[in-house]
Amino acid sequence: MIKFPGFGQRNNEGPPDLDEVFRDLSKKINNLFGGSGGGGNTPSKSIDFPIFPIIGLVALVWLATGFYIVDQGSRGVVLRFGQHIETTMPGPRWHLPFPIESVENVNLEQVRTIEVGYRSAEGGNTRSKEPRESLMLTDDENIIDLQFAVQYNLKNVEDFQFKNRSTEDGVRGIAETAIREIVGKSKMDFALYEGREEIAVRVKKLMQEVLDRYASGINVVNVTMQNAQPPEQVQAAFDDAVKAKQDLERQKNEGQAYANDVIPKARGTASRLAEEAAGYRLRVENEAKGNANRFEQILTQYNKAPEVTRQRMYIDAQEQIMSNTSKVLIDQKGGNSLLYLPLDKLMERTGASKSGSSAAKTTATERVEMEVDTDRSRDAFRSRDRDER
Repeated sequence: MIKFPGFGQRNNEGPPDLDEVFRDLSKKINNLFGGSGGGGNTPSKSIDFPIFPIIGLVALVWLATGFYIVDQGSRGVVLRFGQHIETTMPGPRWHLPFPIESVENVNLEQVRTIEVGYRSAEGGNTRSKEPRESLMLTDDENIIDLQFAVQYNLKNVEDFQFKNRSTEDGVRGIAETAIREIVGKSKMDFALYEGREEIAVRVKKLMQEVLDRYASGINVVNVTMQNAQPPEQVQAAFDDAVKAKQDLERQKNEGQAYANDVIPKARGTASRLAEEAAGYRLRVENEAKGNANRFEQILTQYNKAPEVTRQRMYIDAQEQIMSNTSKVLIDQKGGNSLLYLPLDKLMERTGASKSGSSAAKTTATERVEMEVDTDRSRDAFRSRDRDER
């Protein structure tokens, strides 16, 4: 028989056995649920409860409270009396029920957002500025108002749960420190216009380095620049400066467009002139070479027959001159009258005779005059040749 020392001692007697302990417990339960119905002389009806099945049922219910489910993308952090025991993966799990162990589900994939320089009201329709966070100094000693948002999730549950305190405030402080460092090394125009995306990338990288150094278990997903502008007090002057700069850029673009229009035309004209000059040079050179070759041929023929060649050259020259002259006056040597040679009429009549339409209209008198004039011209040429010789 099992004895419990010091339990249920009566009148300095020895400790009761286990059967007596359960018997006393059963009596107390009977007295609680089935006491006397009237006078003290009426015996009460006792109710016997099965103690062990009740205790077993309670134990089963207590053990069943230890079942839990870890969602996809989450981790279960199991604590035993406040001390971290294990981290469970997604799926159905079991731990020792409360108060021995407790579990906390931590979502790793949930994207959390930290706002720096502003706060969004409920619903996201309105914003309130935070000048203490948004105003910062650039490298060229100008003040700008910069607002941005940081999105992050978790990559290590243990570091996030047990190595951090006030995670949101810590991330906001690191974000503000990183943005002030990057902006403090940049010019105002770079931070306000063309460098916004680059600043966001550099801030994300710097934040991740600091968070990893602190073993925060946080992964920076994205840094979004919400607004970047000068302070409200100098907004008007800044707008004037921006307009002036835009006008300058516009005039530069107009000048560049005009240059792009004029320069190709000038280059085309210069190229055309150069090609024309090259063509003219080639033509002159070829004509000179042709004249030289012709002169050499004439010289060869002249050496063979000087008199015939000289006469031929003279006739060719007269033919070329007469073809461009409509009227010729010949001074007959030894006479007082001039011989008129109507070359224009001769050429017109010669052309008319070739066509055949005006040949029938020519009279006999005109033919005689043409023959006489032709004979006179031939006599004049012959007499002139004899005089020259």
